[in-house]
Amino acid sequence: MTLPETYKAFRRTTGDLPRTITPSTEQLPRELAPHDVLLKIHAVSLNFRDVAMLNGRYPVDVIERGIPCSDAAAEVAAVGSAVEDFTIGDHVSVNFDLGHLVAGDDEVGRALGGDVDGVLREYAVFEDKYLVQLPKHLSWEEASTIACAGVTAWTALDSLKATSPRSALLQGTGGVSLFALLICLAAGIKPIITSSSDKKLQDIRKLSPDVQTINYKTVSDQASEVKRLTGGKGVDFVINNTGPASLPEDISFLRQRGGIVSLVGFLAGVGGDWHPSAIMALMAKFAKLKGISVGSKEDFVELNQFLAEKKVSLAPLVDKVFTFDESPAAFDYLYSGSHVGKVIIKVQD
Repeated sequence: MTLPETYKAFRRTTGDLPRTITPSTEQLPRELAPHDVLLKIHAVSLNFRDVAMLNGRYPVDVIERGIPCSDAAAEVAAVGSAVEDFTIGDHVSVNFDLGHLVAGDDEVGRALGGDVDGVLREYAVFEDKYLVQLPKHLSWEEASTIACAGVTAWTALDSLKATSPRSALLQGTGGVSLFALLICLAAGIKPIITSSSDKKLQDIRKLSPDVQTINYKTVSDQASEVKRLTGGKGVDFVINNTGPASLPEDISFLRQRGGIVSLVGFLAGVGGDWHPSAIMALMAKFAKLKGISVGSKEDFVELNQFLAEKKVSLAPLVDKVFTFDESPAAFDYLYSGSHVGKVIIKVQD
C-alpha cells in the first residue's frame, strides 16, 4: 500500500453557534512508535453527538477545532515494531473511549471526536491497545456503525446477560434504537419501537414480523399499549434516547419485577422534573436505572463476537451514504431528523 505524505480531514470551526466543519490538510507521521498502528479509514458513521457539538446541544466541553466523529471502519496500513495483534490488511475500529478499555476503568476525557481528535479523516494513528478487530462478514459501511451506536445498544441490553424470556422498548428510529432492534431479533428478544412517523414505523416493520411499533404522537396512553403488546406483562428493557424527562413514564413500561431502564441519550435535552412517585415505582418494581456512556473495549469485543457468531447483517442500519467531500451535507441531513438508522460517510475505497 503506497502511503501519501499528507491526507484530508475535517475539523470543527470555532466562533458563534451554529458551527460547521471545514476541510483540513494533515501530515502523516514519518515513522511509527513501537505500538502505533496507521489506519486507512474507509467509512465513518455519524452520531447525534457529532451534530450536537456544532449546535451547542452537547453537554460536555470538547477540544477546539477538533476532528469530529467516533465510529469508523478502517484497514491497517502499517504497524509499529512492537505490534503483535494486528497485521497489514486487518479490518479494525477504534474504541469510542480511549480511557475505557475494561470494566472499572475510571480515566475520563478520552472520547473520540470530542476530547481527542476523532476519525473523520483519511488516515489516523492510534496505539494498538485501542483497536478492535471487526467482523469479517460486514461491509465497510456496516462495520462503521458499531463503535458508538452498536456498543451503546449492547450495554443498554445488559450485554444479553439475562436468560429469561425478554422484551424491549426502543425509543425512536435512530442508530442506537435500530442497532438494538437488530440485536434483539438475533437474540430472540421481542422488540417494540416507537416513533412519531407512521412512514418510519411502516419501514421498520418490514424488517421482521416480530417487530411491534407505537406511534407516540397518536397513542395517548403508551403504558397501556405496551402492556397490551406484551400480554399484560410490560417489558424487560427500556432504551431511553430522549433524556431524563421521560424516565417516569419509562418506568411505567417495565414489567412488575426486575426490569432495566437504560439512559443512553439526550435528544430532548438534559432537563426534567421527577415526581416522587417515579422513585417509588422504581423501588416497587425492583428495577434498575442504568446510565450508559457507550461501553468498554471488552464490550466492543463481545458485541463483535456476537455479530460474527449470529452472522448479523447490519445493512438495514444504513440509511444514506455520503462521499467524504459531502461530509457537511451529511451532518445537516442527520440534524434534520429525516434518517432511519445511520448516516454514513464513505471516506475512500
